[in-house]
Formats: sequence, C-alpha cells, structure tokens
Amino acid sequence: MIRRRIIPRAKIEVSEIGFGAAPLGNLYHPITDHDAKTTLERALAAGMNYVDTAPHYGHGLSERRTGDTLRARQDIVLSTKVGRLLRADPALRGDAGEREGFRSPLPFARYYDYTYSGVLRSYEDSLQRLGVARIDLLYVHDIGARTHGADNARYFEQLTEGGGFKALERLRDEGAIAGFGVGANEWQVGLEALLHADCDVMLLAGRYTLLEQEALQQFLPLCLDRQVSVIIGGAYNSGILATGTAQGGPLRYDYGDAPADIVARVARLEAHCREFDVPLAAAALQFPLAHPAVASVLLGLGSPEQVEETVNLHALRIPSQFWTGLRDAGLIAEDAPIPTDR
Repeated sequence: MIRRRIIPRAKIEVSEIGFGAAPLGNLYHPITDHDAKTTLERALAAGMNYVDTAPHYGHGLSERRTGDTLRARQDIVLSTKVGRLLRADPALRGDAGEREGFRSPLPFARYYDYTYSGVLRSYEDSLQRLGVARIDLLYVHDIGARTHGADNARYFEQLTEGGGFKALERLRDEGAIAGFGVGANEWQVGLEALLHADCDVMLLAGRYTLLEQEALQQFLPLCLDRQVSVIIGGAYNSGILATGTAQGGPLRYDYGDAPADIVARVARLEAHCREFDVPLAAAALQFPLAHPAVASVLLGLGSPEQVEETVNLHALRIPSQFWTGLRDAGLIAEDAPIPTDR
C-alpha cells in the first residue's frame, strides 16, 4: 500500500500519491462514466486515499463523477477548489467542443469570484455537485498573474479586502473543512498568500519538479517555517518528464510546446536515467517527495492502466547514487533534498 504523510495543521493523513481528478472532467478527450468510476476505484484500491478535484475540471463534470464514486466512502481525504463559479449557459448544448481544455457536455460557463460570498457559494455548490456532506481541503484556484495577468491585483484584493480568505477561515473555524490554501502554477502567489492568510496547505503545480526548483529559494522554506504542508501537482511538467524526448510527436511542457532549452535539459536527464536503468517518470515522481514540506504528489490519472503504472513507478527502488549523480551533474539544485534508499 502507498504510505501516508500527515498534514499537521489540518490533522489529516494523505497518501504520498494523490489522485488528480482533472481527467474525470474529460481533460483533452472524453472518457465514459464507467471508465471514470473504474479508474478512481482502482486508485482507491491501490491505496490512494487523497482525491483532488475542482469545479473548473469539466465545468462540474469531474466533481459529479468524483462524488458518485466516493459518496459511500468514509476513509478518503477530498479536496476541491474555490474561485471559479459556474453559471448555466443555454447556448451550450451537448458537446460544445473543447472549452478551456475540457470536452465536457455540461452546459455551464465559468466566471471568477474570490470574494467572501463567492467563496461560500463555491463551497456550497461543490457540496451539491459532489453529493457529499464534507470537503476536507479547499484551495483558492489559479489566483496569480499567470492566470489573470493585469487583472490579478483586482482578484487578489477580493481575497484580502473582499473577504475571500475570511470565508475560508470561517469554514475552517466552524469545522466545515479541515484546512485551506492556494492551488496555483506559480510559487510567488503562494508566497504572497502566506503573508495575508493563515493557510494550512498549498498546492503547487509544475514549479517544483526535476526541471524546476526555484521554489527552494523562498516558498518552500517559508512553508516549513509555518508548518504548511505542500501538495505537488504537475510533477511531469505537462508530460515531457513522463514521455521524455525520444517518443515522437509533440513534446509538451507547461501546457504548451516545449522550448528548445527544456528539450535539451530533459535529454540530459534521460541520458542520466539510462545510465542507471531508471525510468524518467519514476525519477520525476519520486523527486518532489524528498522535500520535508511535501505531503503528496498529485497525478492526473485517466485509466486503470495509468493507475497501475503510477503505483509501480512510485514503488521502484532508485539507488542513492542516481540522485547524487544528478546533483553532481548540475541537473538539480545543490540544495534540493534527494530521496534516500527505500
């Protein structure tokens, strides 16, 4: 079974590998209700007790499918997100094609609202879509300049002056949730959030991986100092650390085509992996877990086969010489914690 780590401020334990439910919202391509349920059930049977979803994933579809599978379970840690509300749009009928990366048939459009009332409404709406009585963790979804550009100051002010953080604190104080934090693709906004709110956990996607360790400079040390647990998303940097560079077809990095310098760096990582007969994906999966602030790595899994492969990659023993070799070659930061022999 997959080991668990504690999120101390929330007093809950999560599996080292968490189930990211974005694929259950038909991310990039549709899957059936049956396949969605079978995939999540396979992950639960493998020991993944932590499941993360969001209203944005399939415009409500991921939450509906996640709730349908988890509703009878009592031993699961469930997180979802606030910041995007869904509004019915009569113009959306059936399969409206890909919208924001999802092929969902649900006729809802999303809009941003990080205010006090918006956060509370998002929480209540998620309870209804999930069909559950409790959500353990709430993340403020995709706040930051990366998503909002010049509008970010206005949206961040909704969290601070508009009461979004106060709403989350209220839910935690009332026992409705165990904890809250920010879920974003940039560590800088997480750092700023920690200066304004008493967060319990942070979800950082794509910014602490085999390719990127800038979060070591300020963000991760502050999380350690504040006893704020970190959940890592995007450990494969949108795919290039899972597929490598020699598989043919498009090379995806950070939700787009991989630039030449990234491709060259991944090629160097691949060469090191071949020397030790270690799959690149196994190294990418295990690396973030070495940091003492990290509680879990979330992976978006869309099939039972992906679940099984992930469990095997997590369990694979990688010798300490592999990790020290990465450091000596300058392929990871000098101060990056590395896994120990298991």
